[in-house]
Amino acid sequence: MTNRYLNSEALLERAQRSVPLGSQTFSKSYTQFPYGVSPYFAKRGKGSHLWDVDGNEYIDYINSLAAITLGYNDQDVIDAVKKQLDDGTIFSLSHALETEVAEKIIEMVPCAEMVRFGKNGSDATAGAVRIARAYTGRDHVAVCGYHGWQDWYIGSTPRNLGVPEATRKLTHTFSYNDLDSLQLLLDADKFAAVILEPMNVHEPKDGFLEGVKQLAHDHGALLIFDEIVTGFRFSNGGAQEYFDVTPDLATFGKGLANGYPISAVTGKREYMKLMEEVFFSFTFGGETLSLAAALATLKKLQSEPVIETIRMRGLHLIERLEGLIKNHGLDDFFSVAGNPVWSFFLIKESSSFDAWDMKTFFLQEMFSSGILTLTTHIMSYAHTDEDIDMLMNAYDSFFQKVKSADSAEKLHALLQCEPLQPLFKVR
Repeated sequence: MTNRYLNSEALLERAQRSVPLGSQTFSKSYTQFPYGVSPYFAKRGKGSHLWDVDGNEYIDYINSLAAITLGYNDQDVIDAVKKQLDDGTIFSLSHALETEVAEKIIEMVPCAEMVRFGKNGSDATAGAVRIARAYTGRDHVAVCGYHGWQDWYIGSTPRNLGVPEATRKLTHTFSYNDLDSLQLLLDADKFAAVILEPMNVHEPKDGFLEGVKQLAHDHGALLIFDEIVTGFRFSNGGAQEYFDVTPDLATFGKGLANGYPISAVTGKREYMKLMEEVFFSFTFGGETLSLAAALATLKKLQSEPVIETIRMRGLHLIERLEGLIKNHGLDDFFSVAGNPVWSFFLIKESSSFDAWDMKTFFLQEMFSSGILTLTTHIMSYAHTDEDIDMLMNAYDSFFQKVKSADSAEKLHALLQCEPLQPLFKVR
């Protein structure tokens, strides 16, 4: 059988000689994509489709880890970037685009009264936490979800190698949809901030987000919404607008500029003014190509039914996938969760199959069917009904093979590679 990933694997071998893991991003490395059945390097993208270096075409449901909202190479964004490129990318003075994009975010996001820009989501969450610590004079932080690679957060996970113990002791985890777990933390010490993703896999229970806000304020802590993923995806004003709960501070990134590197810390003026003293400064914080892309993206979100379309198609996807799972009688093994704009195919723990074998087999079959996914469906404005049809066909084929492999041994025999290994769970 011809290896459809020959060029990807050759490039990976080359990359590993100069790049740890062979990738700049952990989630794009061979730790997430099983070796032997996966593409590793992209050639180009257009709309909802991506082509790898072997020429294989995929419908992309990863969308650059949720950085793509409009679709790859959206023409309005490209035109704005090309126009700005003629004037330059970075200067010895600030550029008016910094103010224009900040004003647009303030116009759209409920909590935003002032804005500062970074380049990655980790920049923004670290900046928001630093503001909260400066405002409250406290050190401890309560977290729920994934908040980036910097010491203050990643030290609270098993991926804490290189993080000082003193730093690790300042971050404490609570459980989503469990106010009691947060209450226990806040009662035990003085906290500067409570930071969480307002939603990831599961919907917030009635009163949960409101309860988190109340508990934070009752204990003198600031509430930070990490909207790196949910921002400009759940609604034009983010999850805070969608769920009607306004935090003190919020962070944005990913879909803010449809794939260009920019992030933002936003919040009430009272807190954001501290950034005149809190050091949060980047040589490329005012880089104009990303700002031009952000302005074009935000304007398109306002002028076209982007979120409505994404939500409609995402809901259609969920309904069809749930129907397929039921029709195949596989409810004991699989389920669907999340929001229509960012949904998850969940592989349940089972006595019949090893979950990691199953995930590896799932990725193997999806990639070979021309579907790029990491068990998520991250929707873009460019996805079509035909794209969803192709996804359902791939799922249908996968489910049929799962049913025929009625034991762990038979499933393992279908694998064309070594199974993925568990790393660390953040959601």
